[in-house]
Amino acid sequence: MDWNHYRFRSLWSLPAAPAAVFGALERPEDYPRWWPQVREVIRSDDTTGIITIRSVLPYAMTFTARETRRDPDAGVLEIVISGDIEGWARWTVSAAGSGTLARYDQDVDVRKPLLRRLALAGRPAFRANHRLMMRAGLRGLRRHLRAV
Repeated sequence: MDWNHYRFRSLWSLPAAPAAVFGALERPEDYPRWWPQVREVIRSDDTTGIITIRSVLPYAMTFTARETRRDPDAGVLEIVISGDIEGWARWTVSAAGSGTLARYDQDVDVRKPLLRRLALAGRPAFRANHRLMMRAGLRGLRRHLRAV
C-alpha cells in the first residue's frame, strides 16, 4: 500500500437547484468566502489557479488546479492538481428530490515532504482532517446558497 495515496468521496445534499450549486462550485475564487479551510485562490487565467488550504491540523497545502472539464449539462467540474498534492478532483452535480446532490471525488498523492515523512503514523489524522474540511465546506455552501 502506498501510504501517500488517498482517494476521497464526499456527498453533499443541498437544498438548492443544480444550476445554483454548479454555479457556486465553478467559481473557486469565491470559495474562501464560504469555505473557511480554503484560505486563498489566486487565478492565473480562466482555467488555472493556485489554491492554499488549511484545516484543523497545523499545516497548509498549496497546489495548482487546472480545469480539465467544465460541463454544465452533465454537471461535471474536473481539475488536475499539482504541487503539495498531485492527482485530480471532480464535482458531479445532479438533481436529487427538490434539491441537489454534489458528489466530490478526489484521487491524489501527497508530495509535501513533511506529510510524506508522517504518512504511516499520520494517515488517520490526515483522513479525519479532510473529513472535517469537507463537513465545513458543506455547511458553508449551504449558508452561501441561502444568501444568494
